Amino acid sequence: QVQLVESGGGLVQAGGSLRLSCAASRSFFNINVMGWYRQAPGKQRELVAQITIGRSINYIDSVKGRFTISRDSAKNTVYLQMNSLKPEDTAVYYCYVSSPAAGGYWGQGTQVTVSS
Repeated sequence: QVQLVESGGGLVQAGGSLRLSCAASRSFFNINVMGWYRQAPGKQRELVAQITIGRSINYIDSVKGRFTISRDSAKNTVYLQMNSLKPEDTAVYYCYVSSPAAGGYWGQGTQVTVSS
């Protein structure tokens, strides 16, 4: 059974930093894409950052230069380092992991709140 466990959300002042982690269970083999999405109240879920097995990385324009996605393949874990946080970064952040065999799975979501 595939499980994704997220951690690292919380409340931070503008300009602060948070690091999100998402660990996929060891039964999740051959992961090819790991990413982070977010959904703010009243808005659609959007892709924030994505990293592939080939280390290809994409970011949404609004977080470029502030957020860094990385992965530890040995631990089936993806991280999102968020620096210089802004109030508009406030949202529930979801990790997403997929493989050709298992398909895509979502984490439970973690709240990030940035106060001004």
